[in-house]
Amino acid sequence: MITPTKGIAPERSLLAVGAQILLQLHEPRTVSQTWARLKAWREEQLHNSPLSFSWFVLALDVLYGMGVVELRHDLLVVRSAHAASAER
Repeated sequence: MITPTKGIAPERSLLAVGAQILLQLHEPRTVSQTWARLKAWREEQLHNSPLSFSWFVLALDVLYGMGVVELRHDLLVVRSAHAASAER
């Protein structure tokens, strides 16, 4: 599920969807804005596999668990490498 498996195509793995989410976070955005941008981006890139909101949230959970994103004042923010290394 996190990585591609026999039943999960590479473009649907949570890591791949997480990478696609990160492409939408050039600046802080709400979860709803990020979801809308991701859907539009996937359509532009001709990704034919469906993506449910729950799968999007699971990918966000993976990114949060890895310390890549955080929620600040109701906005999704990509954590800087400096902040992530300072907490270790």
